[in-house]
Amino acid sequence: MALPRVTLGRTGIQVSALCIGTGTNGWGGRSSQTALGRKGLPDLLEYAFQAGITFWDSADQYGSHPHVRDGLQRVGREHVVITTKTRARTAADCRTDLDRFRRELDVDCIDIVLMHCLFDPEWPAQYAPVMDVLSEAKQSGKVRAVGVSCHNFGAFQRAADEPWVDVVLARLNYGNVNMDASWPEVVEVLHQMREGGMGVYGMKVLGAGKLTQDPERAVRFVFEQRAVDAITIGMRSRAEVDENCTLVRRALTELPAELVGTL
Repeated sequence: MALPRVTLGRTGIQVSALCIGTGTNGWGGRSSQTALGRKGLPDLLEYAFQAGITFWDSADQYGSHPHVRDGLQRVGREHVVITTKTRARTAADCRTDLDRFRRELDVDCIDIVLMHCLFDPEWPAQYAPVMDVLSEAKQSGKVRAVGVSCHNFGAFQRAADEPWVDVVLARLNYGNVNMDASWPEVVEVLHQMREGGMGVYGMKVLGAGKLTQDPERAVRFVFEQRAVDAITIGMRSRAEVDENCTLVRRALTELPAELVGTL
């Protein structure tokens, strides 16, 4: 059975309900996925694509752009939606990042670019020049959608009120692991985002590995909240790809019809 496909809010971008992440323990230009190597990670991305995962999450901080590029060359750029993230905090740095990211990924257009790791609730005023550069890139066809990942609840709440945001990458799990607030508080804000037309995909679904004792419960919980379009999970083996595809298919198949209709 194929993985369900969903649309990320008002963007019109269609993705698989499961995204493969490349940033487990990712920072400083490396991650658990890039540690698989320039052959190992593209092999895994290709396998994930064959399993129905058409949504790949990357970031400059993970060092995964070259691996993603190699994976795209295998499966075809037109078949996959790519997210990447910038830590740029000035307009000049953002322009430099966008040009470099497109070279590293070997693409003319990046599907989704997020401002990475926002902490300050006043980020729209503080980083307005960066937002302007990303808006210009969207208008010129270098980027399809823009958005944020937040690591502070105030910054996250502010994103819900910011019309510039197309897509949000949000932390959500039933154990409140590595989250900025309790899951009911986060879900309330996510509902505001989705009502406003933002596309949302969830991360830390398995609590950075701390909720793997019952992954089915973890995956099902996130979809039951009707708060995300899709989820991203960092996978490091074919077995993990198979397991997570099965869990997502099962969760979406077994959810009550009134819940599935909202995804």
